[in-house]
Amino acid sequence: MVQTAKPAHLKPQTVKAFDEYIREAEAGMKQTLHGSGPFLWSEVDSERDRLVGGGQVVAQFWAGEGPVKVPNGLIHDWIGAVFVPATDLKKTLALIQDYDHHKYIFGPEVIDSRSIRHRGNDFRISLRLLKKKIVTVVLDTDHEVHYRSLDPTRWVCSSYTTRIAEVENAGTPREQVLPPDTGNGFLWRLYSYWRFQERKGGVYIECRAISLTRDVPLGLGWMIEPIIKKLPKESLIHTLEATRRALQAEET
Repeated sequence: MVQTAKPAHLKPQTVKAFDEYIREAEAGMKQTLHGSGPFLWSEVDSERDRLVGGGQVVAQFWAGEGPVKVPNGLIHDWIGAVFVPATDLKKTLALIQDYDHHKYIFGPEVIDSRSIRHRGNDFRISLRLLKKKIVTVVLDTDHEVHYRSLDPTRWVCSSYTTRIAEVENAGTPREQVLPPDTGNGFLWRLYSYWRFQERKGGVYIECRAISLTRDVPLGLGWMIEPIIKKLPKESLIHTLEATRRALQAEET
């Protein structure tokens, strides 16, 4: 990969700000799991509910119109929703939990995928990700993933990265995996919160993806800004569309 900026190192104050943001976000999510407000984000707004129910993938910032600035970093908080008709919750969860096949379902963004450990509703997985926007970035990522049933028609899932390492010269004899929290800083953390509800002859799938990246170095915004500001939304939409596509393929 072409070096685009001075290598960055994730700083303690950046991690602290992200952890505080996550604590506040998760506290808000818990309130909607027990009858305090709609379970689905798409239900909060009637027009949004109409668009999602009509087949559109809807995605936007959870709040505001841009990333949240923190010391030496940016927090990207996106929420997206899709409706998959003519499927059920059991098939949806089976497909998403088939991590060994994510490289086929979610490619080309997911280059490789495998399940490392599985016990009940808890998984440990490894993904090799491709981020391409002006420059190409390959990342090795490990995730802890936890599913929970609320009732027969509603499930939630939380996924947390435990390691993100940038890969230089990926797929070549000169491939080198950098230490975590070093490199160009295009993705430091990625926490994803999923909701699934079976209703209206199909399944509603929502994902809130909260990620942490470096800030934009002065003078290099033209090159770095697209990959850390536009890719989070594009990746979320791609994930939701690919999920719907794979589920619909099972029905044909």
